[in-house]
Amino acid sequence: MIKSLSIKNYALIQQLEMSPSKNLNIITGETGAGKSIMLGAVGLLLGNRADTKALFTEEEKCVVEGTFDIKSYQIKSLFEENELDFEYECIIRREISPSGKSRAFVNDTPVTLDILKAIGVHLMDIHSQHESLHLGDNTYQLEILDIYAGHQDLLVAYQQRFEAFEKAQTNYKKLQKQSQESSKDQDYKQFLFNELDEAKLVKGELPELEEELEVLENAEEIKMNLAQLTQLLDESEFSLINQMKQSLPLLSSLRGFSKKLEELYERINSTSIELEDIARDITNEQDRVELDPERLQIVKERIDLLFKLQQKHQVTDTDELLEIKEQLEAELQGVLNIDEEIAKAEKALKSAEVEMLNAGKKLTESRTKHANPFAKAIVDLIKKLGIENGSIEIKISPDEPGANGLDLVEMLFSANKGVEPRELKSVASGGEFSRLIFSIKYLLADKTAMPTIIFDEIDTGVSGEIALQMVNMMKEMAQSHQVISISHLPQFAAGGDAHYFVYKDHSASKSVSKIKKLESEDRVMAIAQMIGGEKPGESAIQSARELLK
Repeated sequence: MIKSLSIKNYALIQQLEMSPSKNLNIITGETGAGKSIMLGAVGLLLGNRADTKALFTEEEKCVVEGTFDIKSYQIKSLFEENELDFEYECIIRREISPSGKSRAFVNDTPVTLDILKAIGVHLMDIHSQHESLHLGDNTYQLEILDIYAGHQDLLVAYQQRFEAFEKAQTNYKKLQKQSQESSKDQDYKQFLFNELDEAKLVKGELPELEEELEVLENAEEIKMNLAQLTQLLDESEFSLINQMKQSLPLLSSLRGFSKKLEELYERINSTSIELEDIARDITNEQDRVELDPERLQIVKERIDLLFKLQQKHQVTDTDELLEIKEQLEAELQGVLNIDEEIAKAEKALKSAEVEMLNAGKKLTESRTKHANPFAKAIVDLIKKLGIENGSIEIKISPDEPGANGLDLVEMLFSANKGVEPRELKSVASGGEFSRLIFSIKYLLADKTAMPTIIFDEIDTGVSGEIALQMVNMMKEMAQSHQVISISHLPQFAAGGDAHYFVYKDHSASKSVSKIKKLESEDRVMAIAQMIGGEKPGESAIQSARELLK
């Protein structure tokens, strides 16, 4: 229930405050005074988009604030999900800066518009003339039938299974697409894999091959130079090794004279041993290096092959080629496994479809069960509201599975005796639409946890006794719901527990919309003016008093 509403700097409203009754509130005023502007401001509290053009004074920010009593609401979990403080008195505020920046707050905590909308749907139900037209939409007709039937548990159960079905269907189609794409690429991937497999790649082999190639290409020069080294070191009469050996006895006889001579002897002896070791290694290397044209050709071809493969796969070494080979092998193996995955996915899809259809069947049965009682209840009400020969048929026919079930719901209407009911949008007049939607709201009021219901000119096309009947029905609704109705009819104005009058104040340089609560004689006079014009006669005033009684 909305306890108070404050609007500052919005459209024609400079400053407006009201504290509606917890029962039936009627708002009246001349056309253009700003009644619907108030609804626009309330819409901001429910998460509607803001526009800087709506600012009364462009240099100041717009602030709309509503205080709601939510003690009896079952929405604490919604606050907890969004990390908001839950208080029995909830304050919602919207601010629009001159630059166009919009901010929303719940109990002084900044929130997104999505969160505001999620909370707003639990606070108020605003009926506008647009919603009357919305009644002609089949999806809306299905929604109101579901609310009347009260089978939320069946709807949720179906929606869960429909979601599972969609996921299974998406997975199945995805695997099928992968299979088709894999089939296209499989031959080429197999060719690439075979090419790498036949190459018998060895980790880190390219640097070793390149080194071997250098030796093979220069084998003759290597052998010749190594032979000369062997000659110099050990094989000639005056080789280094022989001369070192000859120097050792000379130093041996002197080594005992000083540490320095001892050190020199050790160094020459060590060098002599090292030279002999080097000479052996040179001889071994000379024997190992061969002039082998056949091996040279094999190494060249191997290096060429590796370079071509690296270039083809845009990599720089054989290790990366081995990684590509492993990846291709895994992908080829995946192609072999995907048929099995598709079979499993198909089985899961069929199972999900059966569960969805079974849940949908239960929903259809419940809709079918409640369709005629709902239609009869609406007809009973519209007859009270002056559509005496009205008839309604709610037709349920199979439809493609969707988020709300397996059914297409069509509400067919006829206002005249002997005329077959047809689609609402093609036969109902504006006044008939208003009475139909009002009757539906009346029936659904106690079936939804909607504490505040706002009607914007629901009285379009009605008058007299019918208007009185609508007001009486509103008063019944107001016993358990806060009701706010914007009206042009005196019957409505007289029926409210609280009567607010919206008017334009032209005393300043700029016209301003204001609101005031009417009491006693002011209320009598306002209703009399609605009956008899700006200067009502005694009969209009008396009629106003009678209506108020």
